Amino acid sequence: MSRRSVLFTPGDSPDMLRKAPRSGADVVVFDLEDAVSPDRKEDARATVREVLEDPAFDPDCEVCVRVDSGERAVDDLKALLEASSLRLDGVVLPKVAAGGDVERVSKFLTDRDRTAPIFALIETARGVLAAAEIAAVPATDALVFGAEDLAADIGATRTSEGTEVLYARQRVVIAAAAHDCTAIDTLHTDFEDEAGLREDAAVARRLGYDGKLAIHPGQVDPIHEAFAPDEAEVAWAERVLEASEAADADGRGVFEVDGEMIDRPLIERAERILELDGETDLE
Repeated sequence: MSRRSVLFTPGDSPDMLRKAPRSGADVVVFDLEDAVSPDRKEDARATVREVLEDPAFDPDCEVCVRVDSGERAVDDLKALLEASSLRLDGVVLPKVAAGGDVERVSKFLTDRDRTAPIFALIETARGVLAAAEIAAVPATDALVFGAEDLAADIGATRTSEGTEVLYARQRVVIAAAAHDCTAIDTLHTDFEDEAGLREDAAVARRLGYDGKLAIHPGQVDPIHEAFAPDEAEVAWAERVLEASEAADADGRGVFEVDGEMIDRPLIERAERILELDGETDLE
């Protein structure tokens, strides 16, 4: 399942909620947290519930809801689950600081005969330090890095280079990989800066992330392009797998391609490149 782009949409805007899947995003998130003012919360819950229980709303992408943090997450879910036939492909849980945060939401769902993968937003100092513990919870399906809230939490100043959050960015992706979770990178806040978005997404891919947050539909295509392998990568991967087949036939565990010694980790990298290329070709 591809999760290159995760697009947030305000939960109190029915037109935007219904249009969000047309962006081509792999995941759309109906937001009941930051995008909704407190005085609009009840309206937003009702709006999200109405869209998600509408049989005519049946997009191909994943459709998740970002609930509020702490105990308010349960209040949001209670309001949503008033609809018995509501579609809920995933729950985005903000400010996750420990594995228990995910376990409480997961138990709330299972107690009501519902299950949903949880996208754990790692955006506080405590969350970063507990990233591996959070990823290890069975209900955690993705770790999502949130640099803006993290910077505020630790008193850092955000810069275009991002060195102030680099350690946390790397720690989150490593924790996700260790527990076979999807790793989603932080958003690029300037949605008019396409060049900056492309570079930031390229860095995220080099770090090992599977995808990136988006806050505007116009960010989706640049993110997809940044996470797609280029022609040179695809050609290299094809040569590696062709040589791997020959090596297997000869009983060799290590072989050479383009002057580079190839072993199992590089074979797996080649397989992943061709997998990504196949996902891109399907669009």
